[in-house]
Amino acid sequence: MIQDLNLEIPRGEFVSILGPSGCGKTTTLNMIAGFNTPSLGDIRIRGRSQTRVPPERRNLGLVFQNYALFPHMTVADNVGFGLRMRSTPKAEIEPAVQAALRSVRLDGLGGRYPKALSGGQQQRVALARAIAPRPTVLLLDEPLSNLDLKLREAMRIELKEIHEQLGMTFVYVTHDQEEAMAMSDRIVVMWQGAIAQQGKPDSIYRSPATRFVADFIGRSNVLSVSKSAREAPFLHLTLEGSPIVLRSACVGGAQTIRSCCIRPECIVLLEETQADIVGQNQFDGVVRRIVNLGAHIELLVEIADGLRLTVLIRSGRSSFPPEPGSTVTLGVDPHDVQLLAD
Repeated sequence: MIQDLNLEIPRGEFVSILGPSGCGKTTTLNMIAGFNTPSLGDIRIRGRSQTRVPPERRNLGLVFQNYALFPHMTVADNVGFGLRMRSTPKAEIEPAVQAALRSVRLDGLGGRYPKALSGGQQQRVALARAIAPRPTVLLLDEPLSNLDLKLREAMRIELKEIHEQLGMTFVYVTHDQEEAMAMSDRIVVMWQGAIAQQGKPDSIYRSPATRFVADFIGRSNVLSVSKSAREAPFLHLTLEGSPIVLRSACVGGAQTIRSCCIRPECIVLLEETQADIVGQNQFDGVVRRIVNLGAHIELLVEIADGLRLTVLIRSGRSSFPPEPGSTVTLGVDPHDVQLLAD
């Protein structure tokens, strides 16, 4: 169920609607497409109300995760299907089909059938079919979810390049945060039928507004706060269940601060020569677990009874990582201690 959704998408923007299963993102897309009708409010495209306009007359392109290609039709016939349904003159269909195939880098494959194509090529045919009629908005519902990891990563780059080439408005639904971060001009994070936060990818990652967003976007250490007090220029946060006090440079409102978060890569493993950095939060902990991730090493460090932090450091440093059970000193810049709303 969607609750009080208020979303405006500028022309030409790549917007991703991101959230876990059941949060309302596909329902939102279906309302834009005309498959679902909102009980209240309005949907406008280029200033015109769409609530009484049937899906086929909204001038929208649709790309789904299952491609929905016709196996008995060639690539060119699949791409031209929407144009034929719109009674486009035959003389205009062929140039439009070829232009769409060029835009998705499938020149010369118009005579093949879908079964002769790879998964990535089939997805690009579905994309070409959607953009051939030059829709006002292109709606994409988890279009890469059926592809393997390497192909998904390659298609992310291609989709973004196609968007920049066409200058078309893209509304992209996904549960994959990496996809949203890699491609979007703006991310709309949904939770329980409402918008939890929206903004540029970097802004949402660096400054999550709630515990849900901090936990869902990337990896984060979410810490409960028992007490907060302002002592300019910092906000002092006492971590629940421990004597540890963190200084945060973030500006808190009038509301009570109940939690904060620190990204694992923002925690520094200090050597003796780096100790006593002015203004930095510093505290000791015991290494409980080490996981080698290749380019990075993940440490689980216990800083108080029952209070553990995930720390991410680069591989290849001569004196790191420490041994499990050893004591380390951690450092965190106050600007990296983000305040969260519940």
